[in-house]
Amino acid sequence: MRKEVRRRLVADRRDLVASIEVLLFRHDPIGVNFEYNTDEYQPEAESITLRLREAVSELDLRRIVHEEFVHWFDADIAGTADRYTAIAREIWRLRPTES
Repeated sequence: MRKEVRRRLVADRRDLVASIEVLLFRHDPIGVNFEYNTDEYQPEAESITLRLREAVSELDLRRIVHEEFVHWFDADIAGTADRYTAIAREIWRLRPTES
């Protein structure tokens, strides 16, 4: 999905995207946190936000987060789904119930 379209689709959920982006940067599942590049995970945060409605459980959300990282970086860099367990748990708590 093109950057402009993705941003337009999440325009009304910018706070949630920002929160997910911060937690991805903190967990840094692919090792790109160099302390100054705080927007590094913005596309992934937007993509995850767009797919939140698909998740019916934390485990489902972990699958979605992993799929997005595989999409954005490839399977070798993304690693296994287990790497995203804590991230999914935190996003699950952040999501609005009507996501």
